[in-house]
This record gives sequence, structure tokens and C-alpha cells, in this order.
Amino acid sequence: MNENRDPLPTPEELRLFQTLTQLPGVSGQEKAVRDVMKTELARHADELVFDELGGVFAVRRCGRENAPRVMLSGHMDEIGFLVLDITPRGLMHLYPVGRSWNQVLLAQRVTVYSGETGQAWPGTIASIPPHLLTEDVASRPMPVEKMMVDIGAVSREEVLALGVRPGDMVVVDGPFVPLFGGRKLLSKAWDNRFGCALALEVLRETAGEKLGVDLYIGATVQEEVGLRGARTAAWTIAPDLAFVFESSAANDNTGDENVFGRQGEGVLLRFADRTTLTHRGLFRYAVKLAEREGIPHQYFMAAGSTDAGEIHLVRSGVPALTLGVASRYIHTNSTILDYRDYRAAKAFTLALLRDLDAVKVRDIKAYNR
Repeated sequence: MNENRDPLPTPEELRLFQTLTQLPGVSGQEKAVRDVMKTELARHADELVFDELGGVFAVRRCGRENAPRVMLSGHMDEIGFLVLDITPRGLMHLYPVGRSWNQVLLAQRVTVYSGETGQAWPGTIASIPPHLLTEDVASRPMPVEKMMVDIGAVSREEVLALGVRPGDMVVVDGPFVPLFGGRKLLSKAWDNRFGCALALEVLRETAGEKLGVDLYIGATVQEEVGLRGARTAAWTIAPDLAFVFESSAANDNTGDENVFGRQGEGVLLRFADRTTLTHRGLFRYAVKLAEREGIPHQYFMAAGSTDAGEIHLVRSGVPALTLGVASRYIHTNSTILDYRDYRAAKAFTLALLRDLDAVKVRDIKAYNR
């Protein structure tokens, strides 16, 4: 059903989105995502480069001497939990990785991944039936420290026999579901498998093209715990410019037209957040490019931060811009992305790569001199 005749994802895109969002990849344990990214990036790359925390980037050189390096990146990790300890009754306490809201967690289905065997064990975050709650307890949110995961085991020894240990990954389940034929897309981990998908599609769609810059495109790790992989990746690449793909918080449910982050209104061009004041030369360039190409876009600011917060501070400084999509209910297992915004982000990124050259990069960097 698509009454508004909005563009819908292709079958190939739907397969890519489902694959990426359903992979487990809590910060520091992104291997399953990295394996897919490595395989797909290698199809259209001159080489792959890695940082030692686990970021992976495809390199495509333009063949021009001393060409500027342009870095484009999503991040592979998602929020989740680690097994903190295992009780004698076979339940597990949780250690949060990244920021979640405890009120969206009780009774959620989860999967526990053995770091020893890689095997996945389904379960749930335990909740107390209302019949057993006092009025006082029922009126207050339960802290994460008191939550436990139940996979059906009856003892600590039974859990250990499955290969589950403290430090293993726990992911809240969130199936990939196209809504209205794919006009909107419901899943866990859009923050930030959106950026991973966009990197892969942009690399594929520019295959065989002669760009005016050396392209470094891929994804970082450990963004959700302090932008850690962004720093190591940027030091590895030493970019002249950087663009960060991010799934950012939509704030449009009330219908207020004055809020930042409205679904269906195009790519987000972020001018400020908690860790970054976007380089004005780069921001002006991006806005003019979007206007010239007729790409739907919107100004955006946020109270949070993205990988740009670390990238722009590397070496003598890197002009960096976060671009992305407004996603509803991020940092939950039920995030909704609008495909129209994904298309706008892709169109903007393709226009960007086809427009940039050494002269434009020099002029952008010269803005602050």
C-alpha cells in the first residue's frame, strides 16, 4: 500500500537493510557487522584500511597526485548490554553499553551471544507481574542495575555450560519490518546501520567513476561509548574533509513545524551539537550544493554528539559535517526510518562526491584562514 506514491526501497535495498540491522554489534563487539562490511566494501575498493579498534574503510584513489582525502563514515556499533554476572538461579545482571531508557526495557525479548562459541541464546528481560508489586514499587521506574535476563536456565552452571560468560553481548531483539510497503522502515539498530548501508550503496553507485578526490568510505566502531573509533580511524586516514553518516533523533511527533528533525523532509545538515560546531566553510558549501541540486534538506542541531566530535579535532583539525536522517525512537529496538530521507541522504552524498575536487577542498579549508 502506497497511496502517496512515495518512492519505495528496491528489493536489493530491503535485503541490505534487513541484513545490516539484524546483525548483533554492541560497542566493542562489532565483528559480525565488520565481516559483512569488509566483504561488501572490498567489491568496489582499491584496498581496505583498518584501525586497530576495528574500523574498516574502502579506499578508492582518483589517480591525481596529492589528491585530497575525503572520509565518509557511519558506525557499526549499536547500544545494548553485557552480561555483568550470573546468579545461582541462572539469571544474568546487565551492564549497559550506550544510553538507553530503562522504561523501554522490561519484558523485551533479547538474545545473548556467547563470546566463546558465537552461539545465540534467546531470552527476555525479566519483569515482575503486577499482582506481586506494591503500589510504591509499581509507580517508579526500575533501574537497569536491578534488571535481569532470563534465558530459561535453572542454574549458573547451566548458563556457563552454554559458553556464556560475563562480558558477553546482550542485544534487544527488534525485527526488520517494512511499513506501508517500505515507505517507512521499522527495526532495531538504525543507529547506525543506516550509515553502514549508505556507505555501501554510495561506494557501489560510484564504482567506475573518476572522482576528484581520494575516497575513504566505511564505518567506525565504539561510537556509542564515546566516539572512540572515530579518533583512531581519523588518525589512520588523516582526511582533509570528513562527512559522518548518522541516524539522529526525530522530534516531529507533535506536528510542530519548528522543531529540528522532521521525517520526510530530507537529509539533515547538522550545524551544531554537544561536541561540534560545524566548520562554517564546509556547512555553507553543503547547503549551497543541496540547494543547487534540488535535494530535500533541513538544518539540524542536537544535544548529543556524533563521530564528527572526535574527527574534527584530529591532527591540526578536520572540517567535518554530520549528515543523516531523522529517525523516530532511536536507542530502542523499534526505530522508524523514513525511506524518503534515506534517498535524500544518498542523493546528497553522491552529488557531494561528484562535485568535490582539490580546488573546492582548498577553498573550504581556506574559509577559516
